[in-house]
Amino acid sequence: MRRIALHALSLNRQIVLTGAIFALFVPSTLHAQSKIESLAGPGSITATLESDVQDQDSVLDVDLLQSWSAWKASIKDRTGLDFGLDYIALGYVASDSPGENTAATGVFRVFGEWVLTGRGTENTGSLLFSGGNRHRLDTVPVKDFAGELGYAGIIGPTYSDQRWRLTHLYWRQLFAEGRGAVYLGLLDTTDYTDAYALASPWQGFANLAFQTGSGTIGGLPDAALGVAAGYFLNDNFYVGGGIVDANADAADPFSISLFDEGETFKSFEFGWTTGSAARFFNNYHLTFWHIDERNAAGTSEGYGVAFSISHVVNEHWLPFLRGGWSEGGDALYEASISAGIGYSRDISSSLFGLGVNWSRPSEDTFGVKLDDQITVEVFQRWQLTEGIELTPSMQYILNPALNREDDSIALFGLRFRAAL
Repeated sequence: MRRIALHALSLNRQIVLTGAIFALFVPSTLHAQSKIESLAGPGSITATLESDVQDQDSVLDVDLLQSWSAWKASIKDRTGLDFGLDYIALGYVASDSPGENTAATGVFRVFGEWVLTGRGTENTGSLLFSGGNRHRLDTVPVKDFAGELGYAGIIGPTYSDQRWRLTHLYWRQLFAEGRGAVYLGLLDTTDYTDAYALASPWQGFANLAFQTGSGTIGGLPDAALGVAAGYFLNDNFYVGGGIVDANADAADPFSISLFDEGETFKSFEFGWTTGSAARFFNNYHLTFWHIDERNAAGTSEGYGVAFSISHVVNEHWLPFLRGGWSEGGDALYEASISAGIGYSRDISSSLFGLGVNWSRPSEDTFGVKLDDQITVEVFQRWQLTEGIELTPSMQYILNPALNREDDSIALFGLRFRAAL
């Protein structure tokens, strides 16, 4: 129990979910953008800004933000600066637990994109930034809840008690008429590593088993000094990847050890899609990664591969099959497979998601061979009004590997998001 709690804390600065390859699955809709931007995932700054300004088919049919949105749009038109802020709260109640049976976290974020060169062209240069405050709303923050349950995993990796932090601060340069992009600065590796349509922790699945790498990629630092690049080789095939500081700390982002320690996280992805506008819908890719041994963190060298398959069916359904394998590197799982489906009625309505994961906990990470686990997550996201979302959910964990008391645990969750 203590081991998993300490492990979750050690990952606090490593795994955070969400800009980068340009077409996206906005988690309220099966919606594709029309241009290429060769790196960004669905939880990225660019994707979030674009989804938040779309007209929403809300349950209450109320728009309280019309004047605010018009004011922001006028600033963007005059200066090239687009920005937003939001507050997200996520809480869970467990049916059984050897420790605490409730957890809750609140997250305040400010994020933006400032186009400074090439406005009106495909080859823009932009400064992107995001930061905020992550704080517990209960005795236990959601990210540490696995330690209370005896679950070898992370319930919600971005919902910590880290307090003030910086996630992104980097320059993005598009080139080749927008077919390629280079990022340089403080990056979040989950923006461009093994991204898919339902990966946003703020609006999609919450459990790491259904996010980047299905739990088999170690490290995943954010606010990490480095460089990343992506390029569409033609209309269907793309490549992308990056190299960043493996010891980045989002709570102290300018204490950079990269040049002293030389310990890095690297990734490379090769994929196929039916077209750039369907990048996160109809997508098949392989992601290879490697992380150096980290002396200060006490973690081993690691490497592995992840895969992802997703394809839209009948315009509304998005089935997916994802998984990975790892060796060392502080990854949670040495093997993991996730399958599920997303459903959206139309381009501006609610989103339903269902996923099932099988995982084999890493003996290198946990220090002992553990039994396999099964995790199920289901959620229903509703747009109550423009800018306000409510997402009830449930997670079911069969055979939590570090829990000797309970054969299974059910978690009942509720997520609230208000965006401006």
